[in-house]
Amino acid sequence: MKRIRILLADDHAVVRQGFKMILSAQSDMEIVGEAGNGREAVELAENLKPEIVVMDVAMPELNGIEATRRLAASTPHTRVVALSMHKDNVYVREILRAGARGYLLKDSVAADVVAAIRAVARGESYLSPAVSNAVLDDYRKHVTNPIDLLTSREREVLQMLAEGKTNKEIAVVLNLSVYTVDAHRGRIMEKLNVHSINELVRFAVRNGLID
Repeated sequence: MKRIRILLADDHAVVRQGFKMILSAQSDMEIVGEAGNGREAVELAENLKPEIVVMDVAMPELNGIEATRRLAASTPHTRVVALSMHKDNVYVREILRAGARGYLLKDSVAADVVAAIRAVARGESYLSPAVSNAVLDDYRKHVTNPIDLLTSREREVLQMLAEGKTNKEIAVVLNLSVYTVDAHRGRIMEKLNVHSINELVRFAVRNGLID
């Protein structure tokens, strides 16, 4: 059985030791190296090409976020599982944005650590249950889908435009004047920053308004 090759990066030897004991006990995992700071983690990962780097977020010289960013560029097949004491959404957001595929809290139980590494090695993502809510809240705050800028009426008009109806046909269905529909259409295109009906159709498909 091919084993998952893992590099541990944490500036506390005792933390690395704890993870080493948990992971070395798994028949499908092996620890191929250890790093005490982010710069060392990047160098070792580039040389050893592990499948997984368990990366502490806060390390001296080069922090885990910057190290993850560099790894994403230099060793894209190596996946990062971030490790932190913090469940604050700013840490989670920044390291996920840098390219990490998982986020574990340092007080996670052994089963969660093992599950996270297996999931990320399979190409999936993994978040400690305690940080999932922080990520969702943060996502809602920071990601604005342009469709949220549209009024209910504008979304209605957008759907009918995407379905191929003319301004006149839409005016009849909605009991509006053609000029009003035309004004809606202009505002929709402005808000979505699109410049043709084809782009409008693509936007509507991407957002599940039409099949």
